[in-house]
Amino acid sequence: TLGENLTPGGLVNVINRYFTLMSECVREERGIIDKFIGDAIMAYWGPPFVAEEEQAAAACRAALKQVEALARFRAELPGLMGLRKNLPDINLRIGLATGEVIVGNIGSDTARSYTVMGDVVNLASRMESANNVYGTRILISGETGRMAHRVVETREIDSIAVKGKTEPVQVYELLSLQGQLSPELDKRRNRFAEGLEAYRKQAWPAAEMIFQELVDKFADAPARAFLERVKSLRQHPPGAGWDGVWRMTGK
Repeated sequence: TLGENLTPGGLVNVINRYFTLMSECVREERGIIDKFIGDAIMAYWGPPFVAEEEQAAAACRAALKQVEALARFRAELPGLMGLRKNLPDINLRIGLATGEVIVGNIGSDTARSYTVMGDVVNLASRMESANNVYGTRILISGETGRMAHRVVETREIDSIAVKGKTEPVQVYELLSLQGQLSPELDKRRNRFAEGLEAYRKQAWPAAEMIFQELVDKFADAPARAFLERVKSLRQHPPGAGWDGVWRMTGK
């Protein structure tokens, strides 16, 4: 949509500025930018560039900095695009996952690149897309949250099995650095946890009431997603053997 309204040169100027701002956030936290994919950035953290016990925290800090950088980028858009009004609503989505990967030169006999490969790379990509489902900006895996719990505030969102995987993973929304969560968001987090508990127990009326409350009071996007899901599950109950895992069929 953005490219439709810009010349190729104008689009390059906008994308390059976006990449510059977002890349600075990664480098400040000693991350390695692997590649640019369209308008996306793939980056990773780990030894020897950052200590193993710090890698998840560093990635989370970078992601939160990128959300702040997005506000600066939006403020610059009129100058970058040469527009005063009808500016596009540009947002971002981030997926973070922690696990075992291979880091090294990977490719053909004639062309290689220094990159990372492993199942967790696929998981991070799927979680980035899952933000569309929940209306969130930053989703992190349970392992990322466990390793970074001393420095960040999160809320559990769901247990999901992403496309291409059979094993479920716990998914958390990254909210803020430790101690910087607003009282309102803390209240929303606690109430959402109550709704999630009711949902997993198949206590549909209670879950629907809580999620509706969160939508009405706070316009909470994940609660809105669960509210629609609960309405469907009330009509088509999953049964006694339900494990509470939401299986995603799209990328």
